[in-house]
Amino acid sequence: MSFRVVRSSKFRHVFGQALKREQCYDNIRVSKSSWDSTFCAVNPKFLAIIVESAGGGAFIVLPHNKVGRIAADHALVGGHKGPVLDIAWCPHNDNVIASGSEDCVVKVWQIPDGGLSRTLTEPVVDLVYHQRRVGLVLWHPSALNVLLTAGSDNLIVVWNVGTGEVLMRMDCHPDTIYSACWNWDGSQLVTTCKDKKIRILNPRTGEVVNEALAHEGSKATRAIFLRHGLIFTTGFNRSSERQYSLRAPDALGDPIVMVDLDTSNGVMFPLYDPDTNLIYLCGKGDSVIRYFEVTPEHPYVHYISQFQTPDSQRAIGMMPKRGCDVSTCEVARFYRLNNSGLCQVISMTVPRKSELFQEDLYPDTLADEASISAEDWISGVDADPQLISLKGGYVSQAQSTTLTVTKKSNVLDKMAPKSGGPKTLSASTGGSAGASANGSPVTVNNGTGAGGGGGSTSPANNGTQQITIGGVSEQQFGELRTKFEEEFRKLKAIIVKHENRIRSLEATVKAMTDRGLTEVDGGLAPAAASTTGTSPSPAPSSLPPTSEDGAQPQIVADGGGHYRNSTLEPDEV
Repeated sequence: MSFRVVRSSKFRHVFGQALKREQCYDNIRVSKSSWDSTFCAVNPKFLAIIVESAGGGAFIVLPHNKVGRIAADHALVGGHKGPVLDIAWCPHNDNVIASGSEDCVVKVWQIPDGGLSRTLTEPVVDLVYHQRRVGLVLWHPSALNVLLTAGSDNLIVVWNVGTGEVLMRMDCHPDTIYSACWNWDGSQLVTTCKDKKIRILNPRTGEVVNEALAHEGSKATRAIFLRHGLIFTTGFNRSSERQYSLRAPDALGDPIVMVDLDTSNGVMFPLYDPDTNLIYLCGKGDSVIRYFEVTPEHPYVHYISQFQTPDSQRAIGMMPKRGCDVSTCEVARFYRLNNSGLCQVISMTVPRKSELFQEDLYPDTLADEASISAEDWISGVDADPQLISLKGGYVSQAQSTTLTVTKKSNVLDKMAPKSGGPKTLSASTGGSAGASANGSPVTVNNGTGAGGGGGSTSPANNGTQQITIGGVSEQQFGELRTKFEEEFRKLKAIIVKHENRIRSLEATVKAMTDRGLTEVDGGLAPAAASTTGTSPSPAPSSLPPTSEDGAQPQIVADGGGHYRNSTLEPDEV
């Protein structure tokens, strides 16, 4: 009598269920780029999707509670000049996201809590180094602010986002880089390339530790590090059939297992859950999500089941375990976009009768805190990622922080001043060089000796800070300012004096007009004078005082029938 033994596994009955349409996201114009990327990134706060945008590249960021139909004019993140190719949320700050684009620039953005109210165009920092389009961005699993980028210039660049500087540049790939993945503690890197090879790199030195042929097909391949150190790859064989393999790092050329799947031509993206050792295979253009369990027993990669949908998928993103609902035994959640603009939410659940917390399904998972700093990591320190328990639900232990970029001083800031006058900054506190508003170099002297480091305080300076701009000291600036203020005061007095004289003349003319005098041939004549030669009436003896010294202007006849003001100079009439 023969019987079949069923493999025992707590994930053997995992099933997927799509949420109702009103709990999903609709009217999203997902990108039509042909680049092989998931186009979607998810964390417990936000959902980010690369979308079509005129005049450059953009992606949309939605809070998880903003479900339903999305307005066509919804705010975007749109600072790129070319289409966005890849996005990735920072694992240690749920408000920070990085994006790579065809404009050769990597931008890091800070998303406010609650989402965007208007289009965001100003990033926190621009990372400029690549000469060709950037198609891959990847954060370090345990080091803070360490970001990996890969471009079509066949370069891999490791950045310190906190300072905006390059930590490492790797140029060991002869062709386009398809994928990259850190191992569990971030001490090694696995990459796949268009030359059909898979490589294990030392990310601190750029050295190739091991390399081998991955898949014989010419289409794109992907590779990921598993938690226990093995490498899982997807690709194509010579007949363009899709296949996956499991390999050991020290024997890349000899796969532990190699399995053919089907004949579809879409690139398969392996999405890995390190807590349960489940791998989900999602292909662009596929209508299914296959999931496998990796175990130490033969055949090592066990097929569990698949989730079938009626339409093909354009993009897909996987929620970190921190965002899953432990009360319903949810072990994974996917955000799947199709060509009609619907983002479908799919929940993968293990059926359990008990409503208590299932410790076997939820071991300690990745936390949102970094283990080490970027400086420690590049100096050679390795550390496993921080873990957190999901019992009682996920509660963020990290404080809400804003990403700040601090530019470090370089060798140009430390050049000694030349004899022609101060040209660069010289400070005992080690500051960096600056410039005045008009572009003049600024020098700060904290009263130390000429050596700039540990010298005695000058008695003249008495330890006070002196600022020199363009070769002029602060004391000289004060003297110039006093001189200019005196000149302005004198100019103002002259203007006021002329205004008083003008008012005096205007008052005199008005008084004469009121008395019946008019101007004739440059002089003053009686308005009622007869044209028959009658003598004019005598001039008035006095007028209201209008001169500056209070004197009364006199009108004096010149003997020719004309009158003039005796108090005014000839050039003032």
